[in-house]
Amino acid sequence: MSAEVFDNRSCTLGEGPLWHPLRKQLFWFDILGKKLLSQQDGRPLEWRFRDHVSAAGWISKDELLLASETGLSRFNLNSGERQHLVDMEADNPKTRSNDGRADPFGGFWIGTMGFQAEPGAGAIYRFYQGKLTRLFDNITISNAICFAPDGSCSYFTDTVTKMIMKQPLDSEGWPLGASEVFIDLNAGNLNPDGAVVDAEGRLWNAQWGASRVACYGPDGAFQRAVEVGATQASCPSFGGADLNQLFVTTAAEGLPANSDPLKGQVFVTKMNITGQPEHQVKV
Repeated sequence: MSAEVFDNRSCTLGEGPLWHPLRKQLFWFDILGKKLLSQQDGRPLEWRFRDHVSAAGWISKDELLLASETGLSRFNLNSGERQHLVDMEADNPKTRSNDGRADPFGGFWIGTMGFQAEPGAGAIYRFYQGKLTRLFDNITISNAICFAPDGSCSYFTDTVTKMIMKQPLDSEGWPLGASEVFIDLNAGNLNPDGAVVDAEGRLWNAQWGASRVACYGPDGAFQRAVEVGATQASCPSFGGADLNQLFVTTAAEGLPANSDPLKGQVFVTKMNITGQPEHQVKV
């Protein structure tokens, strides 16, 4: 199975695809380009920022929770107004936000990392009921933040470890006990990037440098892969009217100008399974 081009704008570092369930619209980021992008009726849309933005959750039809290098804010898609909510490593110019996703309890998990992927410079946080709490530290490249459909666990990775972790959650969505290895990709020398969980509990992981999104069952066993026409697949998201389309962002960062002609573009393929609707962030 392979994906086709959905949007041919090349992102230096495409990330954070979000299908807005009320707007029926895909949003994604070019982190290094400091841009939020979208499409509406085939028309390209773009919002530019002064800081690096990387991930979002939806608050309402017209507002997103936006994660940036210095904190979280609410962003109005119609007016462009941005309201600061909470600082996040605002006093550390060496780090930025990276992967993030809303959880089933109305919270928002967001990871940070060094601009140069400095070892252990990042962390993973949860924004819940107006407060930002650090959950994990000593993270080099935070990625693969996603959640089981029943809210029983979260998943995440520090990409450099090549392992996706499983973290049990309590009834309010907080970590319960220690995390454990869910998928170990070291044997295949694969680099886990962004991930999403479908309605049946299968985890779909974009694998940087491998031109694919790989699917793993609830038991962690490999099931199949979707081929992507760019080397550096970065993050998947389910969307479309029936949540049966898989969108995948990619990145052009670090690739020679005359190589990988589809690098940085967004891909899509129709699936025979459905995803979970993205959860609403309760601010």
